[in-house]
Amino acid sequence: MFVPAMYRKDLSPVCLVNERGRRAAILQAQSPKDMENVLRHAAIQMGGKGGMTLGITKEELMTKTVWYSLSRAYRLGHAVMDARRKGLNPIQAILRTENGKLLLNGKVCDVKLKTEGGFDKGTLVIEGFGDFVNQTLMIDFQNENLIATLITEDGKTKVLATVPDLIAMVDSSSGEPILTEQVKIGDRVAVLALASPPLLRSQTALQVVGPQAFGYDIPFTPVADYHANNPISLKFTTNQ
Repeated sequence: MFVPAMYRKDLSPVCLVNERGRRAAILQAQSPKDMENVLRHAAIQMGGKGGMTLGITKEELMTKTVWYSLSRAYRLGHAVMDARRKGLNPIQAILRTENGKLLLNGKVCDVKLKTEGGFDKGTLVIEGFGDFVNQTLMIDFQNENLIATLITEDGKTKVLATVPDLIAMVDSSSGEPILTEQVKIGDRVAVLALASPPLLRSQTALQVVGPQAFGYDIPFTPVADYHANNPISLKFTTNQ
């Protein structure tokens, strides 16, 4: 799911290494998927983490990557911490920063999780409270959250968000992110949908990261317009 690979970039040769000096190198692969499978197996053998290096040209960097992702993450994290310091709602800070949507506030009432082939797969169910009382949200996930489906009191269902838009689950009070392998019954969470960048919304990319790529017969409908990120400046980071 590396964006340049979605746009047919040949990733080889590539090297994976961990902090203990264990290494794996691939000189050639038939497809990015084949390379991913080999690297995933190698990463599992390395304890689940490692650093990867590969070659990429300036043109590929400019046209086949999502710009300023780290700046986006920094700006979002700062918004949450600033809201906490000021006693404001960190969930609203996330939504303002990201032009996102709040899908549900609720309590996790069921979690089904299994680890298979290096993936955490399963579903979780969240019962709404406050403005979302009598509403239930079901999330299907495979490491990342894939589909968020609203279940109303009369049993009707409506898909609220799908990949490649980001379905994020955070602590409803602190705004701290909750990963799929960390979630447990009783957690009080807010589920947010954040817009994905245009590179992930093209027909080419949707073949890899859209809902149908994960076996769902559901069309992708963007939750909101994506707001392009700008790089953070040194002045921004030193003045916070």
